[in-house]
Amino acid sequence: MTDEFGLPTHLDRDRFPVDEWALRESAFGTQDQGVTETLFAVANGYLGMRGNVEEGRDSYSHGTFVNGFHETWPIRHAEEAYGFARTGQTIVNAPDTKILRLYVDDEPLLLPVADLPSYERTLDFRDGVLRRDIDWRTPAGKHVRISSSRMVSFTERHLAIMTYEITVLDSDAPVTVSSQILNRQDGSDEYDVREAALGSRFDPRRAESFTERVLQPQCQWHGDGRYVLGYRCTNSGMTLAVAADHSIETDNQVEELGFVEEDLAKHVYRIRARQGRPIRITKVVSYHTSRGVPARELVDRCRRTLDRARQDGIDTYFTAQREWLERYWERCDVVLHGQPAAQQAIRWNLFQVAQASARAEGSGIPAKGLTGSGYGGHYFWDGEVYVLPFLTYTMPRAARNALRFRYTLLGAARERAAELNQHGALFPWRTINGEEASAYYAAGTAQYHIDADIAYALRQYLAATGDEDFLAREAIDLLVGTARLWVDLGFWRGTGPGSFHIHGVTGPDEYTTVVNDNLYTNVMARFNLRAAADAVDQLREHHPAAHRAMVRRLGLDDAELAAWRRAAETMHIPFDERIGIHPQDSQFLEKEVWDLENTPPEKHPLLLYYHPLVIYRFQVVKQADVVLALFMQGHEFTPEEKRADFDYYDPLTTGDSTLSAVVQAIVAAEVGYQEVALKYFGDALYVDLANLHHNTPDGVHVASAGGIWSALVYGFGGLRDSSGTLTMDPRLPDTWSGLTYRLTLRGTRVRVDLYQSEVTLTVEAGESATIEIRGEPVTVTAAGPVTVPLGDQGPRLIGAPTTRDLEGTRRADGTLVTATVPATREHEYEGGSEPGGNGLYD
Repeated sequence: MTDEFGLPTHLDRDRFPVDEWALRESAFGTQDQGVTETLFAVANGYLGMRGNVEEGRDSYSHGTFVNGFHETWPIRHAEEAYGFARTGQTIVNAPDTKILRLYVDDEPLLLPVADLPSYERTLDFRDGVLRRDIDWRTPAGKHVRISSSRMVSFTERHLAIMTYEITVLDSDAPVTVSSQILNRQDGSDEYDVREAALGSRFDPRRAESFTERVLQPQCQWHGDGRYVLGYRCTNSGMTLAVAADHSIETDNQVEELGFVEEDLAKHVYRIRARQGRPIRITKVVSYHTSRGVPARELVDRCRRTLDRARQDGIDTYFTAQREWLERYWERCDVVLHGQPAAQQAIRWNLFQVAQASARAEGSGIPAKGLTGSGYGGHYFWDGEVYVLPFLTYTMPRAARNALRFRYTLLGAARERAAELNQHGALFPWRTINGEEASAYYAAGTAQYHIDADIAYALRQYLAATGDEDFLAREAIDLLVGTARLWVDLGFWRGTGPGSFHIHGVTGPDEYTTVVNDNLYTNVMARFNLRAAADAVDQLREHHPAAHRAMVRRLGLDDAELAAWRRAAETMHIPFDERIGIHPQDSQFLEKEVWDLENTPPEKHPLLLYYHPLVIYRFQVVKQADVVLALFMQGHEFTPEEKRADFDYYDPLTTGDSTLSAVVQAIVAAEVGYQEVALKYFGDALYVDLANLHHNTPDGVHVASAGGIWSALVYGFGGLRDSSGTLTMDPRLPDTWSGLTYRLTLRGTRVRVDLYQSEVTLTVEAGESATIEIRGEPVTVTAAGPVTVPLGDQGPRLIGAPTTRDLEGTRRADGTLVTATVPATREHEYEGGSEPGGNGLYD
């Protein structure tokens, strides 16, 4: 069902009421506990804590994660071959500090079976604090009120603060609170109950499981309410220290006990609670990690972090958190006028991007952020394509940090290229430490387009910020390394200038692998080559000393530069004159068409029900491929080509990937399919909030969350930047009254207020900026806003493309195109998901 604005109504609004600035839950649920643990997670880009209940016993999957903290393991291939990925990497579930077990009359609070007259849990987007308020009727009939809070600090990246307040309202009672640090990674808690939450059903999107001990104890200590545990990963050698401080405020009689061992630390409060007298416990924790520094040094860092927190007081950090988020929303908020339900979902998604990236200094942006172990904590191409545009135009410092992380992996990328007999740099398809971790090369390593995706994000950042220092010292090396890869990988055919081809690669669509002349790859490689050549020329002209240093460092000469430009200008871009579309690759149109309209919903995603060879034989698309090229390099295609390509590929796209809906929404809006664009936008908006892909329990889809900004700003806002000039051609749906967003352009923040009949630009900070609106440059300054009338909101098309529109088309050999569904046997693979680093991605 959709609302009056054309957007879906997925959520139970009795349980999750509409609140534009918070996600609220009014009743505890056990059936979707994995989903809510993800939705209510708190993180800052370095440290993340799932929304597990404080009492710790009942959970889908307990989780505390530190960005980049991982274990390695040997990938065992059924059949070995040269160049296969050798070492898997998986994020480690760090020791859990969230636990605060409560006992009243020695009866534990267990939420799934507790009598709860009232319950509310809130994740506030304005202060970044997770709060829970419940009333508990104990088995003895006593009325207890419990209020808790949990915050992972944006201003102090190594710090998290938890509070827990208990009041026995109608009688006296003995109360015990057991605050713990528990190493759950290595198998069992103190109840000797191994986590079985993930079940046994095969799903390559999940993280690998460890079979041997991961965290080797290095040190333990406690005193004065402070507890410290230190560990070293068995294989990766990474180290971690975690420490917790405790304090209590109450006028009740209290006894404190504590002990520590290798995998468990406990601080226990025994309280003789008097009626109506509150008990407030504060737990302040710190995590520090390293690639090899001894754990004892990390313990010292934790102590310094906690000492500052003791000195400053926790209120200082709560205030700083709110101030940080006030500045964040000033730069990043997108307002959909008069639509509070959608506004709540938009802000939840944008808040998730902050939680995944804000303090990720020195690391990448994991596909699941720090909200779950899905995809093993790996970094993929989606960071550059779906998250970096948002960061570039709203939080350029965070964008720079993410791009600098890629620069730190450049040496490993050069080694990987050499291993695959190529010059230049080849970035791994999935990684944490810079090494390729995808065991399935066909849908992993073969996706060479990741080089161009990184170059795209880099040039977008440089154009938006003018950060020539970054270009001169580091970014130029990334552009040169990726350009060298393309020229070495491809080849020329024909006489004269000939045409440049790239064979044996996989595009974004993982349902079609190892092909020749994938359109997306060729289009983006052309961009990469041009961008690198232009950057070298820019450096030569404006920073000659940096240019000379780069030439000496990289051994670059003019002949190589000329080869880049020749490859770019002669790049083969597939086009079928008979059908009038761009084939996804050189053989894509020769395949049979998969009839998605008649494929049962329960057979999605296809990768869980059909062997890859079955899927590869059909025209069927997992992730938008050609359509993504139409967006990212839109100036290279005519409006007629975009319409024809969208009409052809949209019915072939499965919806199996969360990376597709936002791109389909953007291009659908551009070509005029307003209702289609709204549908895809709604799918992306609620992909996690409504668990539409049934794997939200494994963590937030961060790329889709970042893509929400793109769908709004690029799609309905009509912004484009691929040509080197910032342009705007709005596509506001008829049912929407207005849209407001911000852009930071070379230090100037511009507010864009888009309405059906006009668009207004206002400088909120800085001096001036220029945006081309429907072909006319418009400059806005701090002197005042500028309003530009709009005659319309672009073309409007009725209906949606279907596979029936494709049937009856004749291929080049004269055969007719028909749509079919492969037969399937009524069983599924029930094996466990063992370590293997499967390349299949969401």
